[in-house]
Amino acid sequence: MGVEAGSPAAVLRMLMDGSPRTRAEIVAATGLARSTVRARLDLLVAAGLVSDSGIGESTGGRPAGRFGFNPTAHLVLAAEVGATHATVAISDLACRLLAVEQVDLDVADGPEVILPLLAATWRSMLVSVDSAEVAGVGIGLPGPVEHSTGRPNNPPIMPGWDGFDVPAAIEAEFGVPVLVDNEVNLMALGEHTASHPDVRHMIVVKAATGIGAGLISNGVLHRGAAGAAGDLGHIRVPHGADVLCRCGNTECLEAVAAGPALAAKLRDLGHPASSTADVVNLVRAGNLEAGRVVRQAGRDIGEVLAGCVSMFNPSLVVIGGLLAEAGEMLLAGVRESIYRRSLPLATENLRIVASGAGVTAGALGAAAMVVRHVLSPEVLDARLGAVAAGASTREVLSSH
Repeated sequence: MGVEAGSPAAVLRMLMDGSPRTRAEIVAATGLARSTVRARLDLLVAAGLVSDSGIGESTGGRPAGRFGFNPTAHLVLAAEVGATHATVAISDLACRLLAVEQVDLDVADGPEVILPLLAATWRSMLVSVDSAEVAGVGIGLPGPVEHSTGRPNNPPIMPGWDGFDVPAAIEAEFGVPVLVDNEVNLMALGEHTASHPDVRHMIVVKAATGIGAGLISNGVLHRGAAGAAGDLGHIRVPHGADVLCRCGNTECLEAVAAGPALAAKLRDLGHPASSTADVVNLVRAGNLEAGRVVRQAGRDIGEVLAGCVSMFNPSLVVIGGLLAEAGEMLLAGVRESIYRRSLPLATENLRIVASGAGVTAGALGAAAMVVRHVLSPEVLDARLGAVAAGASTREVLSSH
């Protein structure tokens, strides 16, 4: 058994399934010596990550204690920032959302405005949450992000954000690790964590002011070589009719089928629509032309997704974002194109469903990203020795 397999983090990972175990059960499951298991548990208990959850069944003599994961030991601050609003949340280490708030904003106001707004919102929310130390912060942004540094990379709708050191700005506020990724990547991670943990290969699409996708491959978020995987919105739509996209190209899917494009089409038809929300409201009100426009948007998205399905071969496609709240009209269009254009082998067992996590998907993914980082063997095992040396659990988890 390697070092990682017998490490404190490996023991913790086993206990994170929610089933408390006795020392003897952990010894049997891991093959570790009793003395090693005792030492690992002592470290985890001292860090607050494991607690003695009660008395197990006695086999004679003194009853054995059971040890279980303590997800309430620390909090995670999470946010999904979109073009016009953010979902700001606080979770525990099991990615259970303890508080959620929707905040209106304009991402074009720049990081000097938006990041202090997020920090102030988190501080206000922390007042109403049971006291626990913050383990880390996760943020999703509506544009390309270099995940290794957390810096936005030429985001088309985020003036003033390019290259900005987002992690440093937030770390200065809270003194804990800060991880940043593209919001749609985090939506994919959130959907996978909360709604579809057993699905190994899936595509999650966000259709709103923009259009993007996140990929789960073999159970792991797939970012690609430079973090640009899933940039669905800027794939060419054959019948895009030379429509100019904000990225500078023409005939992009986003320029044809995203919320602002649909609102413009409805205005041309004489309907009051200036935003994605207006489009959704018209569909919900039974407006037939709005329904037809959204159905066609679904077909356009499906045309692009059909190629992705044939190439990537997922077992699940999840459609989320504000535009998906128009309901079956969008999904029906997506299904129509995918099943028509993709090979039967790729679609035989393919499911195409609406988002299960809804507006909280990105925030859930941001929380999951942080939890996976701070409880990973690379981070946790390297820091648990500090507990024995007298460091606080905040110092253990907040060290990079």
